[in-house]
Amino acid sequence: MCGIVGYIGSQEASPILLEGLKRLEYRGYDSAGLALLNHQLSIYKQKGKVSELESILPNGYSAGKTLGIGHTRWATHGEPNDVNAHPHTNTKGDIALIHNGIIENYNAIRTELARKGHVFKGQTDTEVLVHLIEEIWNEVGCDFETAVRLSLKEVEGTYGICAISSREPDKIIAARNGSPLLIGVGDGEYFIGSDASPIVSHTRKVVYLSDGEMAVLTRDGYTVKTIDNIEMPKQIDELAFGISEIEKGGFDHFMLKEIFEQPEAILNSMRGRAVFAEGAVKLGGILQHLSQLREAKRIIICACGTSWHSALVGEYLIEELAKIPVEVEYASEFRYRNPIIHKDDVVIVISQSGETADTLAAAREAKSRGALVLGICNVVGSTIARETDCGIYTHAGPEIGVASTKAFTAQVTVLALLAVALGRSRTLSHAEAKFFIDELRLIPEKVEQTLALNPDLVKLAEIFKDAKNFLYLGRGYNFPVALEGALKLKEISYIHAEGYPAAEMKHGPIALIDQNMPVVFIAIKDQSYPKVISNIEEVRSRKGRVIAIATEGDDEIQKLAEFVIRVPNTIGPLTPLLTVVPLQLLAYHIAVMRECNVDQPRNLAKSVTVE
Repeated sequence: MCGIVGYIGSQEASPILLEGLKRLEYRGYDSAGLALLNHQLSIYKQKGKVSELESILPNGYSAGKTLGIGHTRWATHGEPNDVNAHPHTNTKGDIALIHNGIIENYNAIRTELARKGHVFKGQTDTEVLVHLIEEIWNEVGCDFETAVRLSLKEVEGTYGICAISSREPDKIIAARNGSPLLIGVGDGEYFIGSDASPIVSHTRKVVYLSDGEMAVLTRDGYTVKTIDNIEMPKQIDELAFGISEIEKGGFDHFMLKEIFEQPEAILNSMRGRAVFAEGAVKLGGILQHLSQLREAKRIIICACGTSWHSALVGEYLIEELAKIPVEVEYASEFRYRNPIIHKDDVVIVISQSGETADTLAAAREAKSRGALVLGICNVVGSTIARETDCGIYTHAGPEIGVASTKAFTAQVTVLALLAVALGRSRTLSHAEAKFFIDELRLIPEKVEQTLALNPDLVKLAEIFKDAKNFLYLGRGYNFPVALEGALKLKEISYIHAEGYPAAEMKHGPIALIDQNMPVVFIAIKDQSYPKVISNIEEVRSRKGRVIAIATEGDDEIQKLAEFVIRVPNTIGPLTPLLTVVPLQLLAYHIAVMRECNVDQPRNLAKSVTVE
């Protein structure tokens, strides 16, 4: 997973590329690099963050250079170092290439090219591709575009690439297969990005490349063809967000900003869909397929990470409200186990970015087997949005922090709306639906109230910031929240944490509990509350330190838990939208106190576009 940015126009390219790389750094921050071109190539690359790249740039390096490409890397092949950083160049040093993805047959190509005399400096699959372009260009005697096109026909795997050459110094070639790329259309200038973040401050007009497409950009315009050399007409789309939405807006970190954006994100996920006066839900994105959804014998939900946790909540919601059996699968495992999929199954895929490689592969597998595939994602124009049969956008706005927060609550909101819509088409009464969405209407305000508990979470973080392990326990709708709370703590503070159904504690994890073990219980007043209280007693008897996320007005819990955080009362199916918020804040503050890089945790990247 890497960030790609490119520019061709009349302005100096370097400031645009560096700004773009900083906005893309959430996609990868092991190393960064630039290739600038006037009549010859200038390459600058450095292990570490974009700021470290900036520190090595010489005075006057960018003067007169109005074409260039930039890259920020999250390593897949080859360790993070200066040599393996992108851009990579060929033997003569007259081609530069940046790449997001994995070339699966790079070893075979590398062996053959080495036999022909090519010398490789690093260990990356990308370096093999730039040498392959050189070999074909020299061997066939073609132009740059043809050399890139023929090279891409030789490779297996995924790629989003940008390539430039001093042999043809007034063009950028970009191509994608499985790794996102889009073109920004300006006034006499053009931009390339692996997402919209490096482009939106310059233009809102974008063209999305599809798999198997290649674009050639000059200062006079651009053309898009398939790698089989068939010209493809492309429409220009308008980005739905502006520059302010990808700035921190006064917050110390994007993650904290996005936690506090959740009331608005939930509201935006409902807007125009929950018709409160009528007690109805209208989802235009699935309208044409509603009868097929209604008649589904089974729903399979595929997702990864945080989206998998929201999918578990969705399973409970759909089964309770619509009475359709639901299975939740890790997208990364789904297609590799030869899944049984029937024509009357519906497969839902969930991804914040709409580009998650494993989830996209699951969607394609389900489509190939004849299932109706419904996508839930946040990014308009993303691959999942374009390749699924129907879908629902979460409309949560850009999420820059690597650790998802508002994506989870927006996804759960959309799944709740979907469950009501399906339920109303089957057995859910009007009164039941109206009661549910009336409760949903109150959730944004209740999330605001929960966010007001932030000072209490700061105090709690101070107490537990040096803990070595955490256990998170919940039941029913809040078991997935326990998983999500543990994931948040692990990924940004590097404290080992596990989430379990509370009743499963005694089947193993109870062995870990001692006076040093913080145990977070999601102890909401619902039908499982008495059982959770029993589980708390089991932890107390072993001297575990109990932190309870409880319901406002619950005084009984104070007698049992050492620390209590109370959230507003709501119906059971909607409690995850409230109980997850204190866990996000706890993880955030612990990570800050441990001096961890909250927005860019080690070894992680935002949009996982490789398998």
